[in-house]
Amino acid sequence: MLDRLPTFTAERFRKLTWVALFFLTAVVLTGAAVRLTGSGLGCPDWPACHGQAVPPIGFNTFVEYGNRVFSACIGFISLFVWFAAWRRRPYRRDLFLVAGFLPLGCLAQGVLGGFTVEHHLAPGFVMAHFCLSMLILIAAVWLVWRARYEEDAERPRTEDRWTVYLVRFAALLGAGVIVLGTLATAAGPHPGDNDGELVHRLDFKGAETLVWLIHRHGVTATTLGLAVIAAWFMARRLTTNAQLVEALTLSGILMAAQGLVGSVQYALKLPADFVWVHVTLATITWISLLWCVGAAGRVGTPTRRADDDGSGNGSHGLIGAESIARPVPPAALR
Repeated sequence: MLDRLPTFTAERFRKLTWVALFFLTAVVLTGAAVRLTGSGLGCPDWPACHGQAVPPIGFNTFVEYGNRVFSACIGFISLFVWFAAWRRRPYRRDLFLVAGFLPLGCLAQGVLGGFTVEHHLAPGFVMAHFCLSMLILIAAVWLVWRARYEEDAERPRTEDRWTVYLVRFAALLGAGVIVLGTLATAAGPHPGDNDGELVHRLDFKGAETLVWLIHRHGVTATTLGLAVIAAWFMARRLTTNAQLVEALTLSGILMAAQGLVGSVQYALKLPADFVWVHVTLATITWISLLWCVGAAGRVGTPTRRADDDGSGNGSHGLIGAESIARPVPPAALR
């Protein structure tokens, strides 16, 4: 009976990992839209909506319930990717284990979302809801990255150990920036209510809580930007890892855009549309930092590229999006 189940080639499975990453990113953005449109309690109960399986008509109800349905669909997509990892040929245990985090994470999100609604958007639950999404993205990016390489192929290595360590430190800083960002949001003017429901906000420093958190968030983000710039210079001067240089370049551009959007939204007193753009850029930047960690790989001498000349000097041009989307053969590793 098992032989009748479909199997997936390495190429087909690799494409499925990109699909999972796309939808797991999209659901973060729709979740942010729920809060920023004041639809967090558009369905005041869970899993039903106003006690009904089919929700009543209303904008806020539509946004909140629509996000629930979208999240459920993504849960099934994640479950299918896990199944595909099991039926991938040749089978790889590492991909199967990593893929398992996706449906488990989606299930945990559903339960946590229910608690968030039941506790009327308490800041701790809302923050945990968003941070769990970032953790699921770690598994999704990890899955995409590992699926690009065959089991017997050596994944990327970087000659300079301090470059590798700095890239990993930048990812940890990125996590800190995200946590501080959620704290600032939990103290800000967008609690997620739509009918004047009482939603608690963080106020451990009184009226100055929001400004205090925004300043700490800004300092940490600036430190992250400097770390990315330093890692970029080190990668160019001390390594031959072109994939890492490209990934750090993208992260640097995203960080600059984040700084601009953050400054504008602060000056305009945090309008909801700018906050949504800020969340979008934060999510994409987080993915780019995780990609940098993968591109940096482990410490060691990279495998010589097939297009290197006899002297060992190969092309150091940046790797385009087309090459990122296709699997990496062992001979093309750096």
